[in-house]
Amino acid sequence: MSDANLLEAAVRTEFGKGAARRTRRAGNVPAVLYGHAADPQHLSLNAQAFAAILREHGTNAVLNLVIDGKKQLALTKSVVVHPIRRYIEHADLLIVKRGEKVTADVNIALIGEAAAATLVTQDVTTLSIEADALNIPESIEVSIEGVEAGTQITAGEIELPKGVTLAGDPEALIVNIIAAPASAQETEEAAAAAVESESAE
Repeated sequence: MSDANLLEAAVRTEFGKGAARRTRRAGNVPAVLYGHAADPQHLSLNAQAFAAILREHGTNAVLNLVIDGKKQLALTKSVVVHPIRRYIEHADLLIVKRGEKVTADVNIALIGEAAAATLVTQDVTTLSIEADALNIPESIEVSIEGVEAGTQITAGEIELPKGVTLAGDPEALIVNIIAAPASAQETEEAAAAAVESESAE
């Protein structure tokens, strides 16, 4: 991890919406680095380089920041993306140290197909976990292969990778597998058949 995700960060000296706009116009992302009882640092990151790291490593990417020539490990804590134009508006970064445990929200990936005639509803798309800052999984896989209707999978039932523990509520419902409702056509046919049998009587 020595030089992976290396990113030059310039210290921002002006603040406010206008300053943030100017930072973005120059092809950079305004970011705030905080944690470890240090004063928050206002930084500017190259937008293209930062976006490339997020694409490759997901939203919990660990960055090797270079600030005024000094290296600093940081975890990407949150990223605000413009809803329409899709550029990164702002990022919050957290100072981390090697071997330190951090809490992060990781995407849940459903694997496989549930049993026939079922409907899979996913109540939650992320799982709150605790892991080594440098070994946060990009996603947590949950197999629903052949799972029957009436099955509920809670956070506590999900198998986590080695070194990863659940940080959220173990009782939280993640996936609910129910019997698929009859299609509208089948419902109409059943209703028509019921009307016919009534009129025959």
